Amino acid sequence: MSSPGTYQCSTTSYELRCNECGKTYGNRPLSACPDCLAPLEVQYDLDSVRGRLTRESIARGPASMWRYQDLLPVIRAFQPDLPVGFTPLVRARNLGRRLGSNNLYLKNDAVCSPTLSFKDRVVSVALANAQAFGFTTVGCSSTGNLANATAAQAARLGLKACILVPSDLEAAKVLNTQVYGARLVRIAGNYDHVNRLCTLIADEYRWGFVNVNLRPYYAEGSKTVGYEIAEQLGWRLPDNVVCPMAGGSLIRKIRKAFQEFVALGLVEDKPVRFFGAQATGCSPIAHAVKNGWDLIEPQRPQTIARSLAIGNPADGPAAARMIQETGGWAEDVSDVELVSGIQELAEDEGIFTETAGGVTTAVTARLLSQGRIGRDELTVVCITGNGLKTTDALHGRFAEEYAVRPKLSDFDQYIRSVEPELFGIQAEPALAGGAH
Repeated sequence: MSSPGTYQCSTTSYELRCNECGKTYGNRPLSACPDCLAPLEVQYDLDSVRGRLTRESIARGPASMWRYQDLLPVIRAFQPDLPVGFTPLVRARNLGRRLGSNNLYLKNDAVCSPTLSFKDRVVSVALANAQAFGFTTVGCSSTGNLANATAAQAARLGLKACILVPSDLEAAKVLNTQVYGARLVRIAGNYDHVNRLCTLIADEYRWGFVNVNLRPYYAEGSKTVGYEIAEQLGWRLPDNVVCPMAGGSLIRKIRKAFQEFVALGLVEDKPVRFFGAQATGCSPIAHAVKNGWDLIEPQRPQTIARSLAIGNPADGPAAARMIQETGGWAEDVSDVELVSGIQELAEDEGIFTETAGGVTTAVTARLLSQGRIGRDELTVVCITGNGLKTTDALHGRFAEEYAVRPKLSDFDQYIRSVEPELFGIQAEPALAGGAH
């Protein structure tokens, strides 16, 4: 296909700007500054919506992330029809009691439409721009959730999709990509290998890769998590946010969302500390924070938390700096701990999360036990994906029970032997051996 064009037609005035040298590039499929190679980000003219964008106008919007469309990089003519985002913010009293917090909330993107992860948000913005630039084929490098979201939304929009993933990706995430008709290509390597290949492909084939040449726009979709947190807390900011980190973009964009709401007078300014969560088997950002660095030392991923297994994260340096600037911290937990985190969240709050959510839950427990987060501080924990995608992480965790005959006497004997206190049934010594 011919090289995609540029555009500048939006509700809010915005353009790409280099983080380092400050040079601007309008709007085009470009992720890094050609001069200094630093990442590009979307810069907004907030004055263009000041006074027009109010709490009331937002509340009148759709029950989706698109109620914040004026603060997202999409062209004026864009008409969203997929209800992505606006997921529940849940008060976690039971988990709070277990962990030692009186004011704990969960931002639950495990139920995000359409593919049950926060990646649905970023893909919605990326593909809106893919269409505006004239791409007819889109793709991504992915550890799973992004693959699912890209394949599903490309199918809805009538775009062709080619998805590249590491060869050891969880079977459920592979299936949840292929079912939408996308071309899925397994790569013999880890995510960093896959991402480098996608960079070459995007250049050669002129395809729209959501996390390569469309990355600046894609990343802005993560801001909607922050907008929703502030609105759902009654137009106020929390004291702390605990967020899983893979590439390092989400945690930074939540802060950007808070800053934009403050600048527009939608919420009152206050200090918010950000805490990053990683698996020990792939924790380059946490490692940098613990050492006071703003540079990343790449790691070779060795963890079952594959959705976080990015050894050389693109936004890692900026995420590490931001965490330290806010007075936050970063922690990492083992695979054993993250599995316990999955189970504790499910048992206490009825939320089944994938491995990334297990990491975030376990890290929150550690931060509270260390005293880095206060018991009474309002803390929001980001749950970013659904546990149905990573059921292999729980393999062997629960023993398969034998089948009980459909007789009340058999059920009575069984329940007294295995769970005598369930439903108030009292244990009887005569039944200790299972006799009836």
